[in-house]
Amino acid sequence: MDGTTCLKSLLLSINQYKSSRSAANAAQLQKLIHDLCGMKGPRLLSPQQVLPSECLSGLVELAGDPNIDPCLSSIIISLLAQLASDEEIKVALNSTYNLTGTLASCSAVFPFHATHCCCVSPLVQCLQVLQSLTYSARVSHCFTHMDELLAFLVQHIQAPNDDLTVPCLGLMANLCRYNVSVQTHIKSLSHVKVFYRTLINFLAHSSLTVVVFALSVLTSLTLNEEVGEKLFHARNIHQTFQLIFNIIVNGDGTLTRKYAVDLLVDLVKNPKIANYLTRYEHFSPCLSQVLGLLHNKDPDSAAKVLELLLSLCSVPGLRTLLCQAVFRPAGARLRLGSKKEPQGCGGEPGVALVHWVSMPLDGPDKCYLQALLLLEELFEETIDSALYSSAQPFLDLLLPVLLTMLEAPDSTCSERLLKKHCSRVARALDLLLDILQWPLWLLMALFVFLCVCMEALFSSGQMDVSFGCTVADSELSQVASEVILKMLDLMRHLKQLVLDMETSFYRILQDQRVVAPLSQSLTSDHREHVQTALRILFEAAPLPDFPVVLLGESITANNAYRQREAELSASRLSGLEPLPAPMLSRSCPPPAPSCQSSGPSQDAIHSLIEKLQSSMELQDHVKDLRVSEIMDVYEQKISALASKEGRLQDLLEAKAMALSQADRLIAQYRCQRAQAEAEARKLASLLKEAEHRKEELQVELSGQVLEAERAQADIQQLLQHNARLQADSQDHQALKASYNELLNRFNDSERMLKELQSAHIILTKQAEVLRKQNEGLKEEVRSQEERVRQMDKEKEDMEETIDVLRKELNKTEQARKEASIRASSLELQKSQLEAKLQKKEEELSKHSQMIAMIHSLSSGKLKSDSLSL
Repeated sequence: MDGTTCLKSLLLSINQYKSSRSAANAAQLQKLIHDLCGMKGPRLLSPQQVLPSECLSGLVELAGDPNIDPCLSSIIISLLAQLASDEEIKVALNSTYNLTGTLASCSAVFPFHATHCCCVSPLVQCLQVLQSLTYSARVSHCFTHMDELLAFLVQHIQAPNDDLTVPCLGLMANLCRYNVSVQTHIKSLSHVKVFYRTLINFLAHSSLTVVVFALSVLTSLTLNEEVGEKLFHARNIHQTFQLIFNIIVNGDGTLTRKYAVDLLVDLVKNPKIANYLTRYEHFSPCLSQVLGLLHNKDPDSAAKVLELLLSLCSVPGLRTLLCQAVFRPAGARLRLGSKKEPQGCGGEPGVALVHWVSMPLDGPDKCYLQALLLLEELFEETIDSALYSSAQPFLDLLLPVLLTMLEAPDSTCSERLLKKHCSRVARALDLLLDILQWPLWLLMALFVFLCVCMEALFSSGQMDVSFGCTVADSELSQVASEVILKMLDLMRHLKQLVLDMETSFYRILQDQRVVAPLSQSLTSDHREHVQTALRILFEAAPLPDFPVVLLGESITANNAYRQREAELSASRLSGLEPLPAPMLSRSCPPPAPSCQSSGPSQDAIHSLIEKLQSSMELQDHVKDLRVSEIMDVYEQKISALASKEGRLQDLLEAKAMALSQADRLIAQYRCQRAQAEAEARKLASLLKEAEHRKEELQVELSGQVLEAERAQADIQQLLQHNARLQADSQDHQALKASYNELLNRFNDSERMLKELQSAHIILTKQAEVLRKQNEGLKEEVRSQEERVRQMDKEKEDMEETIDVLRKELNKTEQARKEASIRASSLELQKSQLEAKLQKKEEELSKHSQMIAMIHSLSSGKLKSDSLSL
């Protein structure tokens, strides 16, 4: 079954089920939806065509009906979730089909669980699809059942151990982001303090997804209020940064990483928090880990990382650090950080950027567009700085990739791929404008390459200025005009840097094919496009062959078409019928000669002219003056037919456009009628609620006093929680230090173990030697024991001899004692004799003295006698 047949069968089955809700019709519809899911539904259900638009309207209507079979509702919501993955269909489901309001009514007004069905709960599916639809989309508070949906979300977020807590938190984060009306409604709730307390308690949850959802809601609601000032105070913000970076790097999945990136992007937009981030001491390691995520193969994850890096580029202090992290070699980054490169950061970030830049066109366009925009931001910072020399090897790698992007795609490419190609080429040209500091030969080669690409762009049938589109300001025509103008702007810069290039540049400017993109850019709503077109016009206006008149006609045609579109939009909003289609042909002049296509009718006219000329050549001998008059008549008729054909072609195109617009209006009318009925029911319920609200105001007033007291208690709890977090941080630092110490001790112990093992081997060898020596010693001990026994015998003999000697010694001792007695008696006698001898000596001395006196006396007498004589 082909796609068209499947869609027709699906539409018929939807109508049959609406008329008769039998089990057979429900089973048939389920089978067709299963077949459509297998046939890649997002490509078939394009909302810009009539048949898919009717199918989508029927599916959305059934999804909002609470009385259908739960299994059927589940499979319809699953298909809608698959469709919401495509960005273009997601926008259409929100704007044209009001799917958000429909699912909000299912979730808030008719909350049911399919416990009796074998499928997943339709309520959970509704919340998941709503989360997908509202992600990065601003939802108006005026949507149907929005107040009931918000009350439902708040109720289930505050409910303990509820299975719906996680999807409700995610949906609440989407609705509160950038939506002042939703934020004001939630802040006006009577129990908003209790809601804040619940969200703060979720910050200690074990699931990182719940933590990032709760922190996102708190950021949206309290960032610029007193609670937010305390929550994101300078004492706590560093722990918050570490938590967010940990979630980004080690999150539970791509969804958690997306919300963590969005949270950090929202925080960086606050100048105070951006200043805190510039002073965050661990920013460089965290940035290295984030850059390591670029090596992930998931395009969605890489797109969110690139979005975060672009947001960091908006902070001047972080932009330089980001350039250093991307362009500096790995060794320099390691020396700068004095730490090892974190795990998961393998490879150069610049190589990963080149990989995402050079992705194929059929991949996600966010990756290569954001990568090109990030490179543009980085090179704006790097040019004329010290980092340019470090970025030069990266430029050598990037330049061939950029030149490859400028080449025209295959002629068989679809319109969607052509649009993507033009968008990427426009970004690449912006990047080339920032990095023109190249050698002269390289600039000349780039100029020649641009000329070749320009000529291929003009001469290609599908890459023409209008790309075969009948609408002058279609998206494809706009991006193609942007590409051509940026090529001309780049060539304008190059001709100032490269000599002898003005001739080629001015020849391109005088080409009539430049008129259409120039006129579209001059009448564009984008300031940059108008400024670029004015710069090109300033260069081209003085040239002699510049088609000024053709440019004026093209601008007039674009303005007339824009006026027609404005009238159609005004009539569509006011509910009036659009103006008749023939008025378009009166307001719009015929297309320019350079933009007209050679159709079959023009070939027939040329063949008729050739036949007439050939007949004239055959009848040259006939000199009839009426032939020239006949030729003039035919030429006038041919020109009239050509102009009439052009007007008919305009009428046909306008009729087709009016038909498509009528189909869109029919679908919008159906959706608006359903919205009007829902609004009427909502107004009736609001009237009743207003009466009850009037009676509850007094009760709420007293409740506010209690809430103020609870708020004071909450503040105290927050301060205590902050103190606990600081204590945990200190404990973490202490544990980290002890871990490092234990790691050092472990390394020392491991080194000592190796030394001891080597010593053990040596000692084992020595023990073997000692064992052998011990055995030898044992032999020697046995010989020594024999000797000891012999010596014992000799000892016994010696003891007997000693006994004999002792007896003799005793006898000798007795004799000695007797001899000593004798000696003592002899000594006594000796002392007596000595006393006697002393007396004798005294007497002798006396006698000597007497003799001396006598002698002296006798000698005196002799002297006197001699004198007398």
